[in-house]
Amino acid sequence: QVQLEESGGGSVHAGGSLRLSCTASGDTYDNDCIGWFRQGAGKEREAVAVIDSDGNPSYADSVKGRFTVSQDNANNILYLQMNSLAPNDTAMYYCAATNFFPCARAPRSDFAYWGQGTQVTVSS
Repeated sequence: QVQLEESGGGSVHAGGSLRLSCTASGDTYDNDCIGWFRQGAGKEREAVAVIDSDGNPSYADSVKGRFTVSQDNANNILYLQMNSLAPNDTAMYYCAATNFFPCARAPRSDFAYWGQGTQVTVSS
């Protein structure tokens, strides 16, 4: 079992930045692939960014060039640096983990472990 806990959400104005953190505990050796998803009001949950155990990231087109995913393997922490935030980035952001390979092609249904989410609100 893997436990995931997100933090760092909040409210910012358009153009602002936030950094989300996800702390993993438990059987963290299962985290061959870990990443961030988001779900806006009335929308489906979508992948934002994932990163594999070698540190190779993959991003949704909508966030490329603005968001950066990284991990501190020593402390089992996953980060999402979000810059140039826009109102359509408003969503609940979730951390999730899977051992699916390759990580960049992991379907949402294969992510077995999820955090409770942290809310990001971007105002215009």
